Amino acid sequence: MSHYQRLLLVMRPLLRQAGALEQAAALARSSSASLHIVALLESLDKLRLLETGDHQAARQAYLATQHQQLENQVSALRASGVQVTTEVAWSSDVQDDILAHVQEMQPDLLLKQVEHEPVLKRAFFTPLDWQLLRHCPTPVYLLGAARPALPRQVVAAVDVADTSDEGLARNDGIVRQASALALQTGAQLDLLHACDLSMAYMGDMGYSAWAIGDIAGPLRQALEDDFTALAERFGAPPERRHFVLGRPVAVLGEYAESQAVDVIVMGRPLARGLDRLFGSTTEHVLYQVPCNILVV
Repeated sequence: MSHYQRLLLVMRPLLRQAGALEQAAALARSSSASLHIVALLESLDKLRLLETGDHQAARQAYLATQHQQLENQVSALRASGVQVTTEVAWSSDVQDDILAHVQEMQPDLLLKQVEHEPVLKRAFFTPLDWQLLRHCPTPVYLLGAARPALPRQVVAAVDVADTSDEGLARNDGIVRQASALALQTGAQLDLLHACDLSMAYMGDMGYSAWAIGDIAGPLRQALEDDFTALAERFGAPPERRHFVLGRPVAVLGEYAESQAVDVIVMGRPLARGLDRLFGSTTEHVLYQVPCNILVV
C-alpha cells in the first residue's frame, strides 16, 4: 500500500501556483493518492467598492469565476487519472481555515508553496508558513523554487545532539518520512547532521569558554557515533551518511546547492524563547535553501 492516501494542496491565488500544482499532482499520481485542492481568497472585501449593485451576488460571481478557472487547470489531471477535487472559498483568517481543513480531511501531507517574507516584516509578524510549521498536526510539505515534478534527491536532516526522548522520536520520524518519500518517488535518500560546535552552542550546553578546547574533540566524536548508530539502525549505507561541521542553516543551504537536493526533511520547529520572535533553524532554512522542505 502507498504511504500517501490523501493529499491536501492549499493554493493562494496571489502567488504563482503552476509549479506547486504540478508537484502535488505528480506525487498524487505516483502514489495513487487523492488530491484535494483548496484555493483561499483573502476576504479583504475590496468588492465593497462596487456597491452599485448586489454586493453578495458580486462576491458569489467572483467566487464562481475563480472556481471555474481552477477547474480548467485540473481538467488535464483528471484526464490523466489523478483523483482531484477542488474548492474555492473566502477566508478572513487563512491560518485558521487551513488548519480547519486539515482537521476535517486528515491528509497524509499538507502541501503549500513557500511564501518568502522580507526580514523586516518577519520582525513584526510571524509568517503564515512558520505558523503552519508550528501548529499543523500533519507533515507540512512546503514547495520552494522550481524543482522536478518528482524529487530525485531527498535529504533527512537529523539532530543527534538532542538526546531527549522527544528528540530521539523526532529523528526517527524524520528518517521514516524521508524514506517513505524517497521510496514513493524513486529518489536517492541521504542522511545529514550539521554538527555545530560554535561558542554559542557550547554555551547553551553549560560549558565555559576555557573548556571548549578540552571537550570539542570528544563531543564531536560522541555526536558522530550517535549519528552512525542512527544511520545503521535504518540501514543507510556509508556513502549516504554526511556528518558536517558548521551551523545548520549554512550547512543545509550549501549542501542543498552543491548536491542539487530536491527535498530536505526536517523536524517540527520548537518555538521557545526568542525563537518565537526570530524563528528556529527549520523556519530560517525555508528562506535559505533552493529546494522543498518537508517538516515532520
